[in-house]
Amino acid sequence: MKSIYLDYNATTPVDPEVIEAMLPYLFEHFGNPSSTHPYGVITKQAIEKARLQAASLIGCNPTEIVFTSGGTESNNYAIKGTALAYRGRGNHIITSAVEHPAVNEVCNWLEQQGFRITVLPVDEYGLVSPGDLEKAIDEDTLLVTIMHANNEVGSIQPIMELAHIAHERGALFHTDAAQSVGKIPVDVKVMGVDLLSVAGHKVYAPKGIGALYVREGLRLEKLLHGAGHESGRRPGTENVLEIVGLGKACEVARRDLQTNMELYRSMRDRLNQELNEKLSPKMLRLNGHPDKRLPNTLSLSFFKIQANQLLAEIADQVSASAGAACHADQVDVSSVLQAMHVPIEWAMGTVRFSTGRSTTTEEVDKAADVVIEAVQKLRSSPPVVYL
Repeated sequence: MKSIYLDYNATTPVDPEVIEAMLPYLFEHFGNPSSTHPYGVITKQAIEKARLQAASLIGCNPTEIVFTSGGTESNNYAIKGTALAYRGRGNHIITSAVEHPAVNEVCNWLEQQGFRITVLPVDEYGLVSPGDLEKAIDEDTLLVTIMHANNEVGSIQPIMELAHIAHERGALFHTDAAQSVGKIPVDVKVMGVDLLSVAGHKVYAPKGIGALYVREGLRLEKLLHGAGHESGRRPGTENVLEIVGLGKACEVARRDLQTNMELYRSMRDRLNQELNEKLSPKMLRLNGHPDKRLPNTLSLSFFKIQANQLLAEIADQVSASAGAACHADQVDVSSVLQAMHVPIEWAMGTVRFSTGRSTTTEEVDKAADVVIEAVQKLRSSPPVVYL
């Protein structure tokens, strides 16, 4: 039996429409987009079409899209690029305690370069308080970087309010939207952000491609130096094949957003309901905000059960994650759960289930049965001792 995939926050399969759009650029259209002959013109036009498709998904102008190698590069470029370009205006950067390593590690590096970093706490749901930002921001703050939706628990931050506070004090605002794009409406103008990161493999495009929205008029210090690709913002011959794929993925995501949101939510809620009906309330805890979270994300803690043991029990039948998939080789309490002050006896048993476009009711029902059986088996084993 093929394992039921419930780990769409870790990565998504490439959409068939995306594959179809990419194929001509794998077999036929190989020209360098910088070339002026017909071979180059075709690939250049394909890139600009993809730029328009990506821009349409997040509500910006095509000229404000920079293609990157993925969410990590987008975050690095946004944060480092802004910090180094605007250092004359100040050296204070504000972030949150629940960011992805592609943000907090960048901030750690900048701190070593002499920048002052403030890490805002979160509440029990993993949300930043606008009041805390108001207290932390000062005339020296040049950038606030807070993710749109959390990759582990799915909580959606009050980005509009946070960005407004930043702008009132003259700071720029960046958000890592890797998890939210394609799952909920994302509009940079409505949100009021200056920079926004996109990861292709979270939106049914290939791995190794992403985008960064850079509000018109902003300047960023380049991470790489070379020729003048991407309007002089990112040198290197463009990854035409995957740029085309990302563009098509953005088009599909925009077209089917409402349908997909409803599917994600219904499958997530069905799984949650079945687990809650068949397991004691004393054994199960929901992490993240009950309402203000991604429609596909279900972070559950199983009382005094180790997540790695539970995942090992279900691995042949259900694929899910313990904490963030980017570092899932060991099950330490994640920084996100620590920041949310989830008690250790719950935190160590945290599993993230995330639904996707291909998730069916049959899969959800089977997954629930498998998880319940595994939990009951582990509960009958000798108790876990936490040191």
